[in-house]
Amino acid sequence: MSRPEFLQGLLGQERGLFRKVVEAVTEDGLEYRPEPRSRCARELIEHLIGHNLNLVELLESGVIHHRNHVPFGSLEEGAARLDDSFVAVIDRLGSVDEGRWQGPGRFYVGKALVIDGSCQQLAWMMFLDSVHHRGQLTTYLRPMGSKVPSIYGPSADAPMDAH
Repeated sequence: MSRPEFLQGLLGQERGLFRKVVEAVTEDGLEYRPEPRSRCARELIEHLIGHNLNLVELLESGVIHHRNHVPFGSLEEGAARLDDSFVAVIDRLGSVDEGRWQGPGRFYVGKALVIDGSCQQLAWMMFLDSVHHRGQLTTYLRPMGSKVPSIYGPSADAPMDAH
């Protein structure tokens, strides 16, 4: 198994877990933020969609032009856009060779080069940051009046689900 295939398989497993968390957000909870400096739930979902689109761009060109927020209308649309973005990354990883994977990658925010590394390094950074932001979103669920789904094990609100 190649290294891109390994990430492809992992994203295939994680895709449903991300969707479970996003679908647990309530429509009126989209604007919930625990503290004024925090992103609201909508902004976190927009950011997660952007991360996946960043990965697609990276895998196609070796460059990320960071998408901080990818807007959506309803919660249903946001969940669908996130799921579609996972499909796009998973599909793209299926055609990435080791040369591209080990090759140069650049991460830009605006015109500023923030990270100059390998595509592999940037891909894993984007994925791990997505997991971090999913965790943030998960901590918003109970305060907004929702229930926390099981992710890697049971939560106080949900029994263990098979993945």
